Amino acid sequence: MTEIIAKEGLRSEELIVNMGPQHPSTHGVLYLELRLDGEIVVDCRPHIGYLHRSCEKIAENRTYIQFVPFTDRLDYLGSMNNNLGYVLAVEKLLNLQVNARVSYVRTIIAELNRIASHLVSLGTFAQDLGAYATPMFYCFRDREKIVELFDEICGGRLTYNYMRIGGVQTELPAHADKYIKDFIKYERQKLQEYNELLTYNAIFLSRTKKIGILKPEVAINYSVTGPMLRASGVKWDVRKDEPYMLYDQFKFDVPIGKVGDSWDRFKVRLDEISESLKIVEQAIQGIPAGNAVAKVNKVFKAPPSESYLRTENPRGELGFYLVSDGGLKPYRNKIRSPSFSNLAVLPSIVRGLNVSDMVCVLGSTDIVMGEIDR
Repeated sequence: MTEIIAKEGLRSEELIVNMGPQHPSTHGVLYLELRLDGEIVVDCRPHIGYLHRSCEKIAENRTYIQFVPFTDRLDYLGSMNNNLGYVLAVEKLLNLQVNARVSYVRTIIAELNRIASHLVSLGTFAQDLGAYATPMFYCFRDREKIVELFDEICGGRLTYNYMRIGGVQTELPAHADKYIKDFIKYERQKLQEYNELLTYNAIFLSRTKKIGILKPEVAINYSVTGPMLRASGVKWDVRKDEPYMLYDQFKFDVPIGKVGDSWDRFKVRLDEISESLKIVEQAIQGIPAGNAVAKVNKVFKAPPSESYLRTENPRGELGFYLVSDGGLKPYRNKIRSPSFSNLAVLPSIVRGLNVSDMVCVLGSTDIVMGEIDR
């Protein structure tokens, strides 16, 4: 569809191009309506709703523990983190305290899942830019080491249903200590490999530097969180600024960017892998004895109350708002997903770019449609 527009005596054509909904380029069933002037993006309108599954209403028709597997299907690349955010919100609602071992095990698993999620992000981002094989295979090779451990502890390789209200599903296997320490040593060596392969690659730099700049004030106005916000220079991380579980006991840094472009968003995620390795290393060394397996009844009533708890997911701030009327099910379950706000800012950072840069900027947002169309 074309539209003839008169501009100061000149006539130009604007073209409406439909990008998506298709998985390879739009990272899920996302439809982007692009308005182009030649090859320049004049405007972009994201259309969502193709995956809507009414998860919030499903939660209100399930017992508290029955909804745990549904949280896996929100951000399915950070399933363990989604499990964790929800069970922590329920425990806050119940005023339930867990022992130290539970918190240590949860921290180890959550940070390993953060690493696995960032590896998928880095690999697919490189693929979006035309590096079809090597980066993707390298990242999935390393992610596989984490997935193998998750498979052993819960039988899942993508959606895990591992966290439980009051604990976790099973204890870590006897060899987990050595396995995780070996992985930490291995992955630290591979981070240098990623830098050599991508970070300072001339072609990669030309495709990402100063592309899709997100200014800090714009990020804050759109409620952008996670690596996207930190890449714009805003040092905000829920694990540091509003610590939950044991994060205030661990030493780790919060990587930030300087420009807020696509390269900064890539680099922040790469650096966060290193920081997560620090947290896991400290946690595995200090994990106390005890039993982390949940012992809470499968069916229970929560007292009339409400709770809101937010956690730092791989994509940003995930929040669960729960309202109880004293029954077996939550009266209301509202989910604050980071990808929703991170996608909403997309039109503001792509206007004026070449249409060839659209896939680059979208890939740098690292959205997961499952939690946007919740």
